[in-house]
Amino acid sequence: MKIAVLGYSGAGKSTLAGILAKHYNIPVLYLDSVSWTYGWQERGKEEKKEIVRKFMKNENWVIDGNYKSLFRAERLEQADKIFILSFNRFFCLKSAFKRYFMYKGKTRPDMAKGCDEKIDLEFILWILFTGRTRKKRNDYKSICNQYKSKTLWFTGRKQVNDYINSLNNSDIFQ
Repeated sequence: MKIAVLGYSGAGKSTLAGILAKHYNIPVLYLDSVSWTYGWQERGKEEKKEIVRKFMKNENWVIDGNYKSLFRAERLEQADKIFILSFNRFFCLKSAFKRYFMYKGKTRPDMAKGCDEKIDLEFILWILFTGRTRKKRNDYKSICNQYKSKTLWFTGRKQVNDYINSLNNSDIFQ
């Protein structure tokens, strides 16, 4: 099973990816942890690509993150399932603040060591505006249209929770 998880910042991509990886007992790669190194220093382009390239050689995987430059086209093509979290911007902002207070002064499990949780004006603007362009929205719609049979589009947390609950009540080998 190969799974790609995409969506807006603060929607819960990493949480969903972790749940899916645990459910299917497969490795997970968080692209934020690939992109950043200690102290929020950006990793070199080729080094990032090599990490993702190696990980994608696994027979099964979950990859969390948008990052077009990190083989997104190949990830989508190879994925058996694609999850898109298209949640309301204010829900995402609220989730980002909850996450900040939960991990304040600490590094989340899905981030590189030494990247302590932070929230700043740039990130707030990204969640509300910069990361929500019409082009981005159309990009998600295009993915959904191109990969109709394997894409799951969620617009709210209840849909995600219902999906997770359905996994727990079904035979995962169907």
